[in-house]
Amino acid sequence: MTAGSAPAELTNACADVAAASDSDQIAGVQARYVAAPSSTEEASALLRAAAGLGLTVVPRGSGRRMHWGNPPSSCDLIVDTRRLDRVLEHVAGDQVLRVQAGVLLDDVATVVAKAGQRLSLDPAAGGCVGGVLATNAAGPLRYRYGAPRDLLIGITVVRADGTVARSGGKVVKNVAGYDLGKLFAGSYGTMGLITEATFRLHPQPERSEWLTLDRPDPESAAQAARVIADSPLAPSAIELSWPGGNQPLTVSVLLEGDESSVGVRADRMRTLLDRELADVELAVSPFCPARPPADGRELANDGGTAIRVGFWAGQLARVLTTIRTATVANELNAAISGSPRAGLLYVNVHAEVSADAVARMVVELRAGLAGLGAGSVVPSTASAVVLYAPPDVRDAVDLWGPVPSLGLMRAVKDQFDPQRRMAPGRLAGGI
Repeated sequence: MTAGSAPAELTNACADVAAASDSDQIAGVQARYVAAPSSTEEASALLRAAAGLGLTVVPRGSGRRMHWGNPPSSCDLIVDTRRLDRVLEHVAGDQVLRVQAGVLLDDVATVVAKAGQRLSLDPAAGGCVGGVLATNAAGPLRYRYGAPRDLLIGITVVRADGTVARSGGKVVKNVAGYDLGKLFAGSYGTMGLITEATFRLHPQPERSEWLTLDRPDPESAAQAARVIADSPLAPSAIELSWPGGNQPLTVSVLLEGDESSVGVRADRMRTLLDRELADVELAVSPFCPARPPADGRELANDGGTAIRVGFWAGQLARVLTTIRTATVANELNAAISGSPRAGLLYVNVHAEVSADAVARMVVELRAGLAGLGAGSVVPSTASAVVLYAPPDVRDAVDLWGPVPSLGLMRAVKDQFDPQRRMAPGRLAGGI
């Protein structure tokens, strides 16, 4: 990469800077420059120089989720983390890993597997550490191990003015600084640039087995998920899939552990489900049927619309019915999948559907979710966020919807980036 017409302040701060190409866009917004620092120190110098020039900055990792969220209102400089690609420390005895933000999850898996360990993050599209943290993306293992921020025990970030901030430590029992990690997880780059992260690891299971059963309706699917979750058999994941139309819902449970333990627990799970549910036929698979390895890129950028629905796990049946009601009313045949007992589902709508129909569905879905608490002393906390959508859908609907904590989010943004130069507008309310 050559420096091209990039300002001298940037090229003096970072060894890899160039004028942006036509492909250097963030959700359709063209950048002016691209820089790729290789260390926290170089990233600090780069952002300090960008601040001096008054440039807006958008971090970019592997690029697999750059279509999520709002397009930035401005993007002068893309900070690419591809050169922040080192595994800095793996303390196998403490089950701790420290890496730079640009390291790919696949590479992390290769390194820690040598010690019989794993980082229990499994977003289907993979990606790099920084990008997964910035979007807080997670897969089926979220049910047992939590989201990326829950596995994070230390983080290093660079603020918009170039200031380096660190929190946490290198041992699992050290909880100092967790707030900073949780603040940056899901921030979409609006608070600063993540350059390093330290995670807790877990043992790699000897055996993994998925058990799957079909259910005819939302109520019976919710019952199956509840029976599995309430069992003493320690499932690592519980997944649901409803392809649409007249197809049944599938509920899948992941059992992991040593060879003998998984076999015994699988037999006990079959017995339990046979006793608690009617007409149960269990299929066994080494992978989740809802995300087969051949095409398991959950939420891939296929040009359609993806909506993330969050809710209390006890509301599952009503949430599924609300989603299906909103889609059918607008003549949409959307696919539903996700982690029902973690309170997280995804609604995928194909690209060929009209923007007006999708926008109406989103509005009706949010209204239905808001009404779930009617008649209850506990209000509904269900929400629907459009993770990504075609431009005509983005223009027709508020991607984030109502955000009760918007005032607090703006106050935090003011503290970390008062000039609003980091990924401006990517989050709700123009943050």
